[in-house]
Amino acid sequence: MRAVVAAFAANLGIAVIKFVAFLLTGSASMLAESVHSVADTGNQVLLFVGRGRSIRPASDEHPFGFGRERYFYGFVVSVMLFTVGAAFSVYDGVHKILHPETVRSPGIAFGVLALSAVLEAFSLRTGIGEANKVRGGRRWSTFIRRSKAPELPVVLLEDVAALIGLVFAFTGVALSVLTDDGRWDGAGSLAIGLLLATAAAILAVEMKSLLIGEAASPEMQRMIIAAIEDGPEGVRVIHMRTVHMSPDAVLVAAKIAIRESDTAAQITAGIDAAERRVRAAVPIATTIYLEPDIYRPQEADRTDPSIRAVLRSHSSRPPRRDRPRNPSSSADPRHPEDSQPPGAS
Repeated sequence: MRAVVAAFAANLGIAVIKFVAFLLTGSASMLAESVHSVADTGNQVLLFVGRGRSIRPASDEHPFGFGRERYFYGFVVSVMLFTVGAAFSVYDGVHKILHPETVRSPGIAFGVLALSAVLEAFSLRTGIGEANKVRGGRRWSTFIRRSKAPELPVVLLEDVAALIGLVFAFTGVALSVLTDDGRWDGAGSLAIGLLLATAAAILAVEMKSLLIGEAASPEMQRMIIAAIEDGPEGVRVIHMRTVHMSPDAVLVAAKIAIRESDTAAQITAGIDAAERRVRAAVPIATTIYLEPDIYRPQEADRTDPSIRAVLRSHSSRPPRRDRPRNPSSSADPRHPEDSQPPGAS
């Protein structure tokens, strides 16, 4: 949350000085930037609220807890950014283009824009530093798309949009002063509005995906399957589904193969041991459901995402040589790859 705190402090200060600059200059671009900063400040408050509400204990009505509140408030941020920031800036820009006005005291506007750029750069630097701790080797576009925590993508997109918006505002005011044509100031406001609409659309798409429910990352799925299968029980995952209940909580539902000769006590002990291994390997796997079944490879539908998740995991792991075999058979039915040629189903 350090990035959110830094963004909140920066945007609150920027909003105040931009409004003062607007009152002194009458610039449409400065007004658009003022509304932009107010919207960003409100967005950080929403992120605080969402995080606070998400940690409430589970209830009878919400047995899986309230973790997705963070995604809901992230989606509200995108709505705020579009309605408060983008819509107003576009309206004001069109109005100033149709009814241009001269920018008063442009020096004040330039000074405020420069100061705003410094504060926004500080906020962006903090956000990048926090993101780099969890980004790994992923590209920034991939990180924004695949991140399961809404706060960092929101802060990064807002800060980048804010810096680009400052360039638009500076250009609009400068051209308005140089050409003595107030329509350039309105054009700057219009450009800021379109920029905010684009950022809002990107955020809305990402938050919608998280609200619907995204699976754990491929790497995390491989870790879960490895933890289930790498025990002395020699079980095999038939298919598995995962979903993020929050950035810090994953639900795991998997069907695992057992021998027909296994007793209820053996099955129960094996499942309990597999769950302990999963929680040790992936601590955020807070809810785990493992269902025992007899593996029937001829019934496997390889187009099913839950089966593809297992196949991907197996293809990226070296074959095990220590899997226990059924003493009465030359191959363990839970691991048909021990007896079938490559590609057999």
